[in-house]
Amino acid sequence: MAIPESEPPTWEVKAAEKRAQLEASIPDEWRVPAHLLPPESQDDVTTWPETSGWFTPEELAITNQTAVELLPKLASGQLRSEDVTRAFCKRAVAAHQLTNCLSETCFDRAIATAKARDEHLARTGKPVGPLHGLPISLKDNFNIRGLDATVGFASHVGDPAAQDSTLLEVLEAAGAVPYVKTNVPTAMMIAETVNNVFGRTLNPRNRKTTSGGSSGGESALIVMKGSPLGVGSDIGGSLRIPAACSGIFTLRPSSGRFPVRNTRSGMPGQEAVMSVNGPMAPTIDDVEWYTKSVLGQQPWLRDAKCLPIPWRPVELPLKLKFAVMWHDGMVRPTPPVTRALRTVVESLKSAGCEVIDWDPVDQKQGLSILERMFVADGGLTIEHELKRTGEPWRPEMRAYEVATEMGTADMWKLHLERNAFQNRYLERWNEAGIDAILCPTIPFPTVKNGTFKHVGYTGVYNILDYSCVSFPTGLTVDKEVDKLDPNYEPLGPVCKDVNEQFDADLLHGLPISLQLVARRLEEEKAIAMTRYVLRCLKGSS
Repeated sequence: MAIPESEPPTWEVKAAEKRAQLEASIPDEWRVPAHLLPPESQDDVTTWPETSGWFTPEELAITNQTAVELLPKLASGQLRSEDVTRAFCKRAVAAHQLTNCLSETCFDRAIATAKARDEHLARTGKPVGPLHGLPISLKDNFNIRGLDATVGFASHVGDPAAQDSTLLEVLEAAGAVPYVKTNVPTAMMIAETVNNVFGRTLNPRNRKTTSGGSSGGESALIVMKGSPLGVGSDIGGSLRIPAACSGIFTLRPSSGRFPVRNTRSGMPGQEAVMSVNGPMAPTIDDVEWYTKSVLGQQPWLRDAKCLPIPWRPVELPLKLKFAVMWHDGMVRPTPPVTRALRTVVESLKSAGCEVIDWDPVDQKQGLSILERMFVADGGLTIEHELKRTGEPWRPEMRAYEVATEMGTADMWKLHLERNAFQNRYLERWNEAGIDAILCPTIPFPTVKNGTFKHVGYTGVYNILDYSCVSFPTGLTVDKEVDKLDPNYEPLGPVCKDVNEQFDADLLHGLPISLQLVARRLEEEKAIAMTRYVLRCLKGSS
């Protein structure tokens, strides 16, 4: 008599198993006791590490430093990699307890790697590379041998990676120490970080608000100083949106600058819009150091998609020319973002820059191309993963749930439309003679959890494949100043929702970020221009 096959575990069972596995991977000595945790009603938890009594003065001294501050001390032996790694592991655990930002840990591997870094330095007197001994966190989609990369799907629970992602190989060759992976939304296709396996990641600056997505686990961890430097990915704004929601820096590079081999996609095979990865960090100096370090490892020798372009020192023009996009023709930015734009424009003009207005005439078509490419398979790739465990569609993914599959001929036509769009934008850029476009990253500083709308400010530049930096301006929301203009006229229903739901009281004191857009493959210039903008802002303050 044949024995009937048992039913595969349901998504609820697999998700519960995964959460339990994550909890079990955290050593008791690093877990914050319940009586030391801040109350759930405390919105801003960024000051908690300093006041909690949970960290030693040495641990705080280490984790309060940036990557570029730590690296020379690690390279000289002034700090041991093992001590630095243990401090960030402990602080990452606390960040997770407060914001739910982690998806995987590899603490044993991290400590072993850190010890090897210290031993190498003691034996040779030389660091392993430009990232010697530095703990670096990774978004969940980067494969780490022996760990899952669920990308928010219950179906990927219990499916550990057989080998490391190419980027991780590059980072380790440069001396870095991987230690945690961070939470993402389902399929990495939601602008907030929430999924049915791990739940929602919160913004540590105000836990009522989103940390963004899809690299929102990274942004929350970095703001909590549980990581000095993290790596996320971006296909429609997934680096820039969480960076803006949390007030940190990021670089969205053009495709081909950084390796993507052996990473997990939420929609594998979708290459009409290329996914890229890049650094997320507290300072632009950290972003630049990471970029130089990765390119210095010649990643094009490891990944066929990488272009053989090393770091190129850039000398900015004596007089920069910026175009400012005050709105994208679809959604007007909320009052604090508009105020930040005006402030930056005034500082650039005071510094002698030429500033012109950028007509957003092309933005709507760019967003439309992006949206059609994302659902070209009719949502079948995502649906397949959900059906494997009976996992339900999340409400944020309605567009994928109801999509109709596009035929090959129609997809080819869409490619032609994209190509024409790219060339028209290029011609407009050339005609204007600009160095960069200054615009919002998102229409607001951040929003209440579950209410994010509109990725147009970021997504269009994925279609164009331009180099972009999202940067905090140093300005913060002021509830006494940032009020909706009574004469405000919405550009459409989404614009109306975004602006009328703007809550200055909720967002008071939160950082305001903007986006600087350079041409394709101009990462070095984008970084240099961001540093210039920051100097102008500092000089005008």
